[in-house]
Amino acid sequence: MPSLLLRNARLVPVQPGDAVPDAPVDVLVERGTVTAVGAGLDRPAGVEEIDAAGRWVAPGLWDQHTHLAQWTLSSQRLDLAPARSPEEVTRAVAQRIAAAPDLPVIGWGHRSAGWDREVTVSELDAVSGDTAVVLISGDGHHAWLNTTALLHFAMPVRDSVVRETEWFAAYPRLVTLVGTDGTSPEAYRRMLDVAASQGIVGMVDFEFGASRDDWADRWANDCDLLRIRWATYVDTLDDVIAAGLRTGDPLFGDPRLTMGPLKIISDGSLNTRTAWCCEPYGDAHRLEYPAGQPNLSGVELREQLARAHGGGLEIATHAIGDAAVQEALAAYADTGARGSVEHAQMARREDVRRMAELGIRASVQPAHLLDDRDLTDKIWGERSERCFAFRWMLEDGVELALGSDAPVSQLDPWLAMAAAVHRSADERGPWHGEQALTPRETLAASVDGQPTVGVGSLGDLVLLDRDPLLRDLDDTDTAALGQALREMPVAATVVDGRLVFDALS
Repeated sequence: MPSLLLRNARLVPVQPGDAVPDAPVDVLVERGTVTAVGAGLDRPAGVEEIDAAGRWVAPGLWDQHTHLAQWTLSSQRLDLAPARSPEEVTRAVAQRIAAAPDLPVIGWGHRSAGWDREVTVSELDAVSGDTAVVLISGDGHHAWLNTTALLHFAMPVRDSVVRETEWFAAYPRLVTLVGTDGTSPEAYRRMLDVAASQGIVGMVDFEFGASRDDWADRWANDCDLLRIRWATYVDTLDDVIAAGLRTGDPLFGDPRLTMGPLKIISDGSLNTRTAWCCEPYGDAHRLEYPAGQPNLSGVELREQLARAHGGGLEIATHAIGDAAVQEALAAYADTGARGSVEHAQMARREDVRRMAELGIRASVQPAHLLDDRDLTDKIWGERSERCFAFRWMLEDGVELALGSDAPVSQLDPWLAMAAAVHRSADERGPWHGEQALTPRETLAASVDGQPTVGVGSLGDLVLLDRDPLLRDLDDTDTAALGQALREMPVAATVVDGRLVFDALS
């Protein structure tokens, strides 16, 4: 296993009260673990040496919620995030077809919840003809298909979008339309290199319709760069249980590629207005389900939790609306299962406290608040004060784990931290700034529970050109703190003692 001696590095204290030397020290990593920290360490024979030159070293960063195939493919898709109306989308589709008439159009990123009307299949047909068009919403919870694409997927022809469970079942068949070039090992490796350049050492992969064998192939083809936790869905749960795999077990003999949790999508999303809420949406008159709805009955949810828990798996339960969060916690309590609530976008204070009592993590994506701020105020109104309630979570003892939900938000841990600290993406002040976190708190929630770098800690490190705690700035100026986090310069990333990104040479 690779070993590394990092000289002249300043330790970053992850938790308040962690004592670290005032002066730079050397950090020795052997066989994937930090074995010595101190000044003037001897370099063992054959160990690579790097001079940090006074830079700051911290545990490597994790993105706890990604969809890696979709993230990899997103770089090749028609970017519809800037579209502000159905007409802007159809114009962009027409332009793409004119430029490449023989290719299907796969779009990503539109957010129709802010538009003044529902879209139709017929208006997409009018600009696309026989070219298949699949436009995936920015939250991933619905897709706007034309008739050609609906027929290709053998789906019922309709004049509305495909939502939630029906879309999740169809998504894996997208490969029959576009092929696999966008998710080849080479494409994955390019995106993993991007992640490493941001200081990321590990990611949890929640890709839909995936198989652990897919990762075996990638791993053998130069994608063994970072740590990966592969999550199963219920459709592959039988295979996982039959193989005797438990959360944390190595896949294919490599401890850097491990079994993750069972992922359950218990409700929908804000943008699609399918997140399950305790009270109706502000525009409930437009909706078939005025308060959203669950994707599973209470019985089904508990059956899946109990089955996975019995097989030694943690569970990651997607719950965005407050009713979904409440029901997810009740199901955890009833089954004894362990794991996380993914998103927990809107929650009542009593449910935050219940999360802490049960020991359930809150796996949250702060950059979503930048996109959802205005829509939340519009359709959830006063309930926005308990959205992205990170301060409540920490105060009540909930373990926080930050991620991106890439490609729903940009895969960038520094953007996530900046959003949690400043809670604004423009000239406006923080949105419910009482729920903001400090730079230290966001760092602690981004390192997969690792402590301040010391003897016995993992040899997964990030070397930074600037103190990530930003102790040189006014801690009340959250705009300056957020800007500094977004611009954080990464000098090197180390995984298991191996240098995977190097901006020093």
